[in-house]
Amino acid sequence: MTIWVNEQVDPSGLVYACIACCNQQTAQECHESFKNNLTETQKAQGWVARLRTVNSWDDVPVSALKLS
Repeated sequence: MTIWVNEQVDPSGLVYACIACCNQQTAQECHESFKNNLTETQKAQGWVARLRTVNSWDDVPVSALKLS
């Protein structure tokens, strides 16, 4: 099973927002939304939106909104 994890990360590396799901298209749409919601100031400060995959729900951050 592939689980798609979207994270919005602040400059210090802390996860600000996280959504995980099993649907690649939904994950891609969420990633675009996370990227588009970052302001130019946040980007300049080092905020990033990242999309990664994991193979187990155990590897998803505890704070994530988990969509099945």
